Amino acid sequence: MIAPPEVTRVTHRRVACDGAHAGIPAALGHPRVFLEIDEHGYVDCGYCDRRFVLVGGPADGADQGELPDHPAGASV
Repeated sequence: MIAPPEVTRVTHRRVACDGAHAGIPAALGHPRVFLEIDEHGYVDCGYCDRRFVLVGGPADGADQGELPDHPAGASV
């Protein structure tokens, strides 16, 4: 079974992701990308699938498994 993607709660709509997280340094991640959280309240990194959820936004507190993929802030 594949582990679910990491969810990171953030307080700003513009976020950066470089693939670094527990046990993986940025040098072994992916190129740094900047993502914009839109009205859905979350965005998924197109490289590593990490989900960024805006604190207090519509997706905060929702079951993340029920939300569709939302890459790079694109509208669904």
